[in-house]
Amino acid sequence: MKRLLPTTVFVLLLAGCSSAVTGGTGATPSPGSAASEPPSSSPASSAPATSPAAPGSSCDPVIDGMSPREQVAQLVMVGVDPSDPAAATALVRDEQVGGIFVGGNPTDLLTDNALDRVQEQAKLPVSVAIDDEGGRVQRIDELEGDMPSAREMARTMTPEQVRALAEERGKAMLARGVTVDYAPDVDLTDQSADAAIGDRSFSADPAVAREYALAFATGLQDAGVHPVIKHFPGHGRASGDSHTGLVSTPPLAELRGHDLAPYENIKEYGDVSVMVGHLDVPGLTDGDPASISPAAYKLLRDEYDFKGVTVTDDLGAMKAISDRYPLPEAVLKALQAGADQALWSSGGQVGPVLDRLEQAVASGELPEQQVRGALERVLRVKDACG
Repeated sequence: MKRLLPTTVFVLLLAGCSSAVTGGTGATPSPGSAASEPPSSSPASSAPATSPAAPGSSCDPVIDGMSPREQVAQLVMVGVDPSDPAAATALVRDEQVGGIFVGGNPTDLLTDNALDRVQEQAKLPVSVAIDDEGGRVQRIDELEGDMPSAREMARTMTPEQVRALAEERGKAMLARGVTVDYAPDVDLTDQSADAAIGDRSFSADPAVAREYALAFATGLQDAGVHPVIKHFPGHGRASGDSHTGLVSTPPLAELRGHDLAPYENIKEYGDVSVMVGHLDVPGLTDGDPASISPAAYKLLRDEYDFKGVTVTDDLGAMKAISDRYPLPEAVLKALQAGADQALWSSGGQVGPVLDRLEQAVASGELPEQQVRGALERVLRVKDACG
């Protein structure tokens, strides 16, 4: 039986998530409409682009009432076992994490109002995310039916039909307690369907991909589900799969004219988040994955004027990151770089991660003002500031 979450649980909750197909959920599509020329300023500065909470913000009383550990806990998105509702409930009760990611094929957490019981243990609304793109990356197909891949949608459907399909799918998600979808994918590629991105991409044409991604994102929002477009700054032409190791994209100058086009005029997408991929971009990230590179977040914030929540791709199950850093350090590096939410789909290690973040705030490694800015963005998406 389906029913909507209680009114104390807010609909627009954000969280980053990662898909079993491309770590931390595959690519994030950008919804459509003609793109304009991006600014040409250089992203050379490595300082993270962070927007501190505005003085007198309505979030201030909520943030001021939280302990340092509760504050950093709101900035993590933790994978949970979809077959074990009791464990997810205990995680939220004990650690008060800001979000959970429901991956895999079991549906126990998505039936019998199990997510209502998870929310009842939270002091603040919990973002509940899945990566339901269609095709190879689906989470509720056993419950709600199969959805075609992005490539198939663009081949056989109009943008309005895609919008209507996403709205119908979003309503089904929301009725089961899901508030965030790590979709659509705005990566551009004409690779074979089973490549790392492959048929998860609407098109290799920036205008087509943007139009269909915008339609999909609009449909989700019309249903009350928060879209997350991915994978910034563009996984479609990367050298491989970041699940298996660090991959490289074409140089930044080349991305500007193609892969980054879906992110232009990003405000047209409405209230969306952006997932940042584990991608080394020559001329931008200096050999680091974009997900932990201050220059990548600065590019998104400053040149593309993005004001919403940024979430990492999967920090725990993708070797582009896990081969380089233990999870607590990877999460810290992502937040230091400018991420608002750090995602790991594998679950576990929540205590050590929060211990490390709490220590970093106390020592100044993770500036308090930066945490506060991220918190305000995350809480506003969850409509948790009153």
